[in-house]
Amino acid sequence: MSKRFDTLHHPDFERDSCGFGLVARLDNEPRASVIEDALAALCSLTHRGAVAPDGKTGDGCGILIRKPEAFLRSVAAEAGLEAGALFAAGCVFMAPEPDAAAQRSRLETALRALDLSPAGWRRVPVDPEACGEPARKTQPLIEQVFVNAPDDMDEAEFERRLYTARRRCEAATPTGERFYVASLSCRTLSYKGMVMPEFLAQFYPDLQHPDMQASAVVFHQRFSTNTLPRWELAQPFRMLAHNGEINTIRGNRNWSRARRALLKSPLLPELGEIETPVSMSGSDSSSLDNMLELLTIGGMSLPRAVRILIPPAWQTADNLDADLRAFYEFFSFHQEAWDGPAGLVMCDGRFAVCALDRNGLRPARWTLTDDQTLIVASETGVVDVRPENVLRRGRLGPGQILVADLENGELLESAQVDEKLKTAAPWQDWLKSGIQYLDSELIDVHMAAEPFDQDTLSTYQKMFNLSREERREVILVLAQTEAEAVGSMGDDTPMPVLSTRVRSLYDCFRQQFAQVTNPPIDSLRERIVMSLETGIGHKGNVFTPDAEMARRVVLNSPVLSQRKLRQLINAPQLGIPSAFIDLNVPEDLALDEALKAMCEQAEREVADGKLILLISDRYLKQGHLPVHALLATSAIHHH
Repeated sequence: MSKRFDTLHHPDFERDSCGFGLVARLDNEPRASVIEDALAALCSLTHRGAVAPDGKTGDGCGILIRKPEAFLRSVAAEAGLEAGALFAAGCVFMAPEPDAAAQRSRLETALRALDLSPAGWRRVPVDPEACGEPARKTQPLIEQVFVNAPDDMDEAEFERRLYTARRRCEAATPTGERFYVASLSCRTLSYKGMVMPEFLAQFYPDLQHPDMQASAVVFHQRFSTNTLPRWELAQPFRMLAHNGEINTIRGNRNWSRARRALLKSPLLPELGEIETPVSMSGSDSSSLDNMLELLTIGGMSLPRAVRILIPPAWQTADNLDADLRAFYEFFSFHQEAWDGPAGLVMCDGRFAVCALDRNGLRPARWTLTDDQTLIVASETGVVDVRPENVLRRGRLGPGQILVADLENGELLESAQVDEKLKTAAPWQDWLKSGIQYLDSELIDVHMAAEPFDQDTLSTYQKMFNLSREERREVILVLAQTEAEAVGSMGDDTPMPVLSTRVRSLYDCFRQQFAQVTNPPIDSLRERIVMSLETGIGHKGNVFTPDAEMARRVVLNSPVLSQRKLRQLINAPQLGIPSAFIDLNVPEDLALDEALKAMCEQAEREVADGKLILLISDRYLKQGHLPVHALLATSAIHHH
């Protein structure tokens, strides 16, 4: 039965809908009560997760702790390890011995290559009786690695080298081998696993150690939908915990990989050697965590990275400050939003942050007590606080952010965070000098193509397999009513692969909708949070923003009229050079050869500085056949 299920399962199906939160002290004073409150809150979220019949097996839970230095020095000494003035501790899930020995050696080699000194390994005490039988069967070997920094190295550089060493080690790990670095940082430490929240402290006795104190903790209880739970998918990840799902995850992953060459941080020269900036498999939350970690390691502050990756609705917000709108508009062209019903809590050692995406479909409530303790959670009342001890409280709305700056002892709400971001650079001045808008009202009427005559139109309808039914039921309705045709009683049309008729390649694709509790959203029904605005121009490096990155042509929609298209490719003043790729090829040319030639032409044109490739099957010729536009566009894009 399990083999049959495995054949139907795919990593792309993995989504999370979870309970989350954080506890932080604004005075940055480590206390045991912060750990205790986080564990209590976690137990209050138990209803969020699925539970197996044994009462002990769940989807996983965990906490991410701001470095508990006193505890780590204590247990390092007990294990005979020497922790230097600046040191890191990482939590690693490994395969059983003897494979674990090779995995330790691989990570140590990567650390030493960057002049870091592994001090040794500590076996993390665990109690398997806290786990259900399924979790015990898959339980990894869990150890902590201690790493010392050179005497002359600061904390930020140490963190960057730890990140680089971990990524190199991950790249050197054979596919399928059980090896996962849950955390490796001089600022945070992870304790997570496939256990129920009430058993987390039992499974990890470290959490009850008298020296276990911290000033900030992120906690998470996982409720996976259509996903088998695994130890490494328990959250928090290395920086964040996430409730919801990222609906744009496939595009986000592909774009991050495509733009890898653009990401160059002067602080992280090794960035270019990281083949895939984010994980191309696993859960959507883990990939978002990868991207957030990459931006912060490269030198970006955590609040700015969150605002760039998951921006609020700004295009249609009429009362939005002009400088703040310019900040979001500047970066929107260079970094696609990771979009979806998302609630996030995260900690990088300095900042503890909670944020909601622009739709605000996930709850987040916060309370600040009179002893400077901040409690944020997806539920209210997860930690017992006497009413007279409540200093302030509130909830996050769509697109809002809450930041606890632990170094400065400040609690920053959205307006204060945005004030810092909008004044960081002259965003508005850069955009005013760089953006050109393509306005259909100013387009020369002579740029529009003439309609086909009847014979030509009939030829094109036959060539492109446009049926009488499509013309009558779809196109005619659209032309007359400006609305999509609506049918009833379902769609019983056979899948193209099973159809007895010749079907268009377009029929092989269907739109993907969210798989959890999210209604379909489009730009007409949800104008306040949706926009079709599209930019064309050179993409830039988000680590080094400058005025040149504001140069672009902006369209109000990716769907172009004949007039707009012709102005775009025939107006030198726009500064958008283009090239034409004809999809009509000699009928005796093999399809794979035709696609190869188009890809090679596209590569030459892009290398020559062209910013637009116009791929067209419009101009039919005798003795030629058009390569299918979708097939050609996909081939060129991936090439």
